[in-house]
Amino acid sequence: MGDTRRKVILLVEDNPDDVSLTLRAFRKSNLGIHVDVATDGAEALEYLFKTGAYTIDNNGELPALVLLDLKLPKLDGVEVLQHLRADERTRLLPVVILTSSREQEDLIGCYSHGANSYIRKPVDFDRFSSVVQQLGIYWLELNESPI
Repeated sequence: MGDTRRKVILLVEDNPDDVSLTLRAFRKSNLGIHVDVATDGAEALEYLFKTGAYTIDNNGELPALVLLDLKLPKLDGVEVLQHLRADERTRLLPVVILTSSREQEDLIGCYSHGANSYIRKPVDFDRFSSVVQQLGIYWLELNESPI
């Protein structure tokens, strides 16, 4: 493969149990993925645009993937997605919606605002773990990213 990009994912999730499950699933995958966590939409934008608490991070490197929940404090997932797609620096950044929402309106809204994928979180840990591992393999190993 020869791809030397950092295998970094930004997980934007406010539920500590879902954060824990996701981190555990990535550790179990043995893909060497580093996961940074933002617990609300505003923190996610600070992380991605290197503002606020993240100003000191001057490397400017974006994660390879954003896993974005929809129901977040401060700014919801759709608002975060809109900010990402409106800015030239993050317009092409792969964003996967990882949510428990079963609302058709959420699904359509996310795709219409530029989500690359929409995945409903499985309730069963083994299934959830499998989905997370497949996400890592696809987006960090197989997918050719423009950024």
